[in-house]
Amino acid sequence: MKLIQRIGFYLGGFSIGLVILAFFLNGKKASCAYGPEARVIKNINTKTLLYSDNVDLLISDRKVDSATIKNALLKGDVDFSMSNTRQKPCGIYTIESYIDDKEVILTVENCDSIATLQDIKW
Repeated sequence: MKLIQRIGFYLGGFSIGLVILAFFLNGKKASCAYGPEARVIKNINTKTLLYSDNVDLLISDRKVDSATIKNALLKGDVDFSMSNTRQKPCGIYTIESYIDDKEVILTVENCDSIATLQDIKW
């Protein structure tokens, strides 16, 4: 078998595999959250998010709304050096993000079934 035929068979099988893979993964929300930061962000965003009294006051004063907070949590970066991840029973995570082009620091208490946004620092 010539080299050109081998390359042709390889590319043919590879393209069929890509089509089958695209068929199975079409419409699925598959994600690759392998790093520690991505896992923490995904874990917090899958839980029910509660707000502390400080954050409720900011929301009621219309300084920030819950959709903006959710978006900031989704796109933020976890600062593990400022976080207390091993605290029992719930770890405290510090997330740096942006709200209205201003840098904010969100403090989140991550428990087993709920996550509580403790504080927002501008």
